Amino acid sequence: MPVPQTILTRKTKAAIFLVFTIDDGGEEAVRDALEAIPGLNNAVSSRAPEAALAGIVSIGSEAWDRLFAGPRPRSLRPFVPYEGEVHTAPATPADLLVHIKSDDMGLCYELGAKITEALGDAVTVVDEVHGFRYFDLRDLIGFVDGTENPTGQAAIDAITVGDEDPDFAGGSYVAVQRYVHDLSSWNDLSTEEQEAAIGRTKLDNVEMPDDVKPPNSHIALNVVEDENGEEIDVVRDNMPYGDVSGSTVNGPGTNGKGVNGTYYIAYSATPDVTEEMLRKMFIGDPPGTYDRLLDFTTAVTGAQFFTPTLDFLDDLPPAADAASAPAPAPTHRSDGSLGIGSLH
Repeated sequence: MPVPQTILTRKTKAAIFLVFTIDDGGEEAVRDALEAIPGLNNAVSSRAPEAALAGIVSIGSEAWDRLFAGPRPRSLRPFVPYEGEVHTAPATPADLLVHIKSDDMGLCYELGAKITEALGDAVTVVDEVHGFRYFDLRDLIGFVDGTENPTGQAAIDAITVGDEDPDFAGGSYVAVQRYVHDLSSWNDLSTEEQEAAIGRTKLDNVEMPDDVKPPNSHIALNVVEDENGEEIDVVRDNMPYGDVSGSTVNGPGTNGKGVNGTYYIAYSATPDVTEEMLRKMFIGDPPGTYDRLLDFTTAVTGAQFFTPTLDFLDDLPPAADAASAPAPAPTHRSDGSLGIGSLH
């Protein structure tokens, strides 16, 4: 099995998320930067190995065809937007994702600066978010985030492409969204109303029984099962972010003040699972029972990428022929099936 990038780490105290688009003519410089990123990661992390620095680079569907000739990851496709009766999950421009995490924000900054310098004027930064740990891994809404993440071998299995796509075995798919919270409205709710929206108790982080948990609660709609009724896992590495000036506004980004929210990032062995989670959140299951939490937080970005292995970055495929048309990206299944056994 090729060596994966360092996705699975303990929960760190800080993170930086950088999303880029590739400018016209920037493909060669981006390829050079991709080859340099593992070395930059090692150079910076060696200065403070105890701080658990990891820098992960991932590539979007349209960018893949501009950068590489030959085969592409079997399930790599653009982010699927969802437009529900009330809320929308938008798709926004994105070619590259750099996810940096460490216990030391200074190290995150140093690695991010070096990667951005390596990419130079070949790219445009379309989103930059600095995340932080908030108390005992809580979101800014006051609930613990990531409780249901798998661990150990289960986590490896959840995010790792296997023999089903041998050319890209060891890689992962990753979806990201930046959410902006309306904390003023959220904080107007009672604790009991907040717990019903999440499906978990706030203080001691205990999931509600299925016969008590509302069907439109966040946790209820984030469960995806296979044909045997077994839950299919993803690994979330969400982080809160924000400006203190945004903590008291009456809505996301009002009056030119800062904003705060959650940077959602989920790694998986197939994008089908995260797509189904988002469909249930924004459309509802059944339709109309959308995620109650969305009444208090708004998705403002949405993108999907493939995270190749270190072996891939060390020996990139030949460059794409600029004169040839890119291969069409796989599309989301229109029949409503996830394509995982009989799972729907």
